[in-house]
Amino acid sequence: MPLEEELVYVQEKLEKKIKTKLIERDLTQAQVARSLNVSRDAVSRAISGDSKPQSREIRKRLYKILGMEGE
Repeated sequence: MPLEEELVYVQEKLEKKIKTKLIERDLTQAQVARSLNVSRDAVSRAISGDSKPQSREIRKRLYKILGMEGE
């Protein structure tokens, strides 16, 4: 699989996993954004796999909230 296709595959897989965890915990992106003190759009970008440092930091914080650390 070419590298770009692999990257897209991994991003989509991670996005699906995060969204599933949000549903399991009955949380919305807006609720998470409020608890992290960031915008809902910033959370959405992070979940979608944005590679900017702010998005990576939001994902790390999301993993803690969703119990995904170490996965």
